Amino acid sequence: MDNKPLWSNQQSSYGSMYPGSEVPAAVGHPAMLAPQNPPHGGPTAPPTRMFDTVPGYEGTSPEGSGGGFLPPPDAGLPYPPGNPAPAQTEWNIPSISEDTARDALVRYASSKCCYSTEPAEKLVFSNLEALNTYRYRLETFTESRSTEWAQEAYRGQPVDAYTQPPPAPWAIPAKAPTMFKDATQEIKIPNTASVKPCHTCMGTGKTPCTKCAGCGSKQCWVCNGSRVRAGGESCHHCNGSGRTNCDGCTGTGLNSCDTCKGKGQLLIYIRLKIKWTNNMDDFVEVQQSGFPIDRVSAVTGEKVFVDTQYMVYPVVGFPDPAICQAAERLVRQHHAQFAPTCRILQQRQTIELIPITKASYSFQEKAYTYFVYGAEHKVYTEDYPAKCCCCSII
Repeated sequence: MDNKPLWSNQQSSYGSMYPGSEVPAAVGHPAMLAPQNPPHGGPTAPPTRMFDTVPGYEGTSPEGSGGGFLPPPDAGLPYPPGNPAPAQTEWNIPSISEDTARDALVRYASSKCCYSTEPAEKLVFSNLEALNTYRYRLETFTESRSTEWAQEAYRGQPVDAYTQPPPAPWAIPAKAPTMFKDATQEIKIPNTASVKPCHTCMGTGKTPCTKCAGCGSKQCWVCNGSRVRAGGESCHHCNGSGRTNCDGCTGTGLNSCDTCKGKGQLLIYIRLKIKWTNNMDDFVEVQQSGFPIDRVSAVTGEKVFVDTQYMVYPVVGFPDPAICQAAERLVRQHHAQFAPTCRILQQRQTIELIPITKASYSFQEKAYTYFVYGAEHKVYTEDYPAKCCCCSII
């Protein structure tokens, strides 16, 4: 069978794509014949001259350089709009009862080291006002892809560069994880792998020992290199040489190369990095009630509306026009932000009612207020009547 390459530019000025065609790795030599001591601390990135020109992947960045994401083939095309969700008939939820409001305040006071529960147990309610607060949330689940040159020690893995054209980045199949769950996956792109001599050790599989700078020995710690001990006696630890074998390299001056794991060769290939991301934005309308709206993010509510589609249609007909406006703005914003660089797989929009009740009460002929919020019935108050001055309001 004729194994001629498909492209004439397969020849590289640095190494070969066929294993075994390189000069065999050198065996043990004195330290002075080793390559110059490179910066260490782990494997190093290969020089750009090691990378072949792969059709369709020109300009691929080296590993760890943060190459840009590749736009999908359908980037820029208009997305089909989703269908409007059915109109809701009932949006409001009744306020909590007095017993529920009282129990919440009793638990709140009990959780404070210096709070008395007496006001919570003996208070007299004057009003419970339901402050229905809605949280609109838009989730856009996207898939993005990027490529980078990668390397690993060559141990006989398949070498397939130039055997046939590599598939395009977005043509490589990958199974998406559970929708709306972040995940990543890395795939070795077929027909891009070639073998090169290791750039760190110049194909020898060995690098100079960093403990002894490649000389194989260190100054004797007993005689400090003087060759004699106190009293003029010859140092027995170093046999009078003033130096001892380096324990980092057992006296050879060389260690196994971290980059190629002592193999002398590297498999160079293009890696496809796939990232699934659930991009989420919330909108909560601020009400002039005295309740700090930022506390809503820490509680859950009751979902009164859920709409999941490939591309959702902004909510219409909701009693609060601010929610409808936020939905239209966020849907448009997500499309403009993610469509050019990612593939949108699915969207979900929800409206969650966060129950907030403003409780007005009296205790010992003085008026007070507090808020019960979230499905967890958390309490926020600034004027609980029986607390130690050293305790802060939480």
